[in-house]
Amino acid sequence: MSLPTSQPDPAPADAGPTPAPHPDTAPPDGAFPRRPSLARAAAPLVEALVADAEALRLTVFTGPNGARMVDAGITAPGGLEAGRRIAEICLGGLGRVALAPSERFAPWGTLASVSTCDPVLACLGSQYAGWSLAAGDFFALGSGPGRATAAVEPLFEDLGYRERGERVALVLETASVPPAAVVEEIAARCGVAGRDITLILTPTSSLAGTVQIVARVLEVALHKAHALHFPLAHIVDGVGAAPIPPPSPDFLTAMGRTNDATLYGGDVHLFVRGTAAAAQDLARRLPSGASRDHGRPFAEIFAGYECDFYKVDPLLFSPARVTVSALDHGVSFTAGGFDGALIARSFGG
Repeated sequence: MSLPTSQPDPAPADAGPTPAPHPDTAPPDGAFPRRPSLARAAAPLVEALVADAEALRLTVFTGPNGARMVDAGITAPGGLEAGRRIAEICLGGLGRVALAPSERFAPWGTLASVSTCDPVLACLGSQYAGWSLAAGDFFALGSGPGRATAAVEPLFEDLGYRERGERVALVLETASVPPAAVVEEIAARCGVAGRDITLILTPTSSLAGTVQIVARVLEVALHKAHALHFPLAHIVDGVGAAPIPPPSPDFLTAMGRTNDATLYGGDVHLFVRGTAAAAQDLARRLPSGASRDHGRPFAEIFAGYECDFYKVDPLLFSPARVTVSALDHGVSFTAGGFDGALIARSFGG
């Protein structure tokens, strides 16, 4: 499971007051620019993933109600390249994910780096794991362009965006095949038939699941910026990177490592419009170090809260280091920092 970004933005009762609205509240032009179609941009990536399934060590099969299922780690082995391509599908076809060597956290020498041509739409409109899907014992967080077709989350009102796709693709963080009731809910919410749905299944403990979760490092920063009431229309561009941990067959360990990759090793650079003071304030409040829960491995934090995500300080879920550049003033502000020792402890070094 990725960072629990499906929780509501306001902090729980024990986490202190909800952050005050940001002082710089109006977009420069009053609205977002015209947006591309997430469904259309992601469709070729989905079809290419299916066409290359054998080479990527994936299994494609027909699930309940005729939905197309892509097993990326439940029984199929999958791999790093599958995870990289799935992460680009999560971004709605508007971003690129690369696996790059780095000595920053040696011996954990590979970073997942993320860039997009529309960070707000790609990350919050598509990649954000914001759709909770449950039936019986099954639960998964859904991400990908299909979220914008359903638009069941209040976030889409803030984005001013809704998709009208004839085909729906979602990535589910799950170790089991979704039942018919989940497929039926997706079909009803999106207004499509079951045969027009593609569900890509990525367990947290798999290689593909690990990569696609770590590749959310930029999305996590944008989600927290939104929680801090920074105007989304002011965010022009951004890039991010985080180290890829070794997966673990133990779910709690695997989840802890993918969270720690961002919380203690994530690096994000945002380019924003607005005042220099607003950019500086965002840089100060954005890193994970601003949280009261910062400083321990996430698995330890999570266990200490009796495995209840909603007791964890929501301000924790953000990159370790953040740089914010104010485009209108030519100045940049950096806050936070990496914790290589904690990364090594978490990753099993």
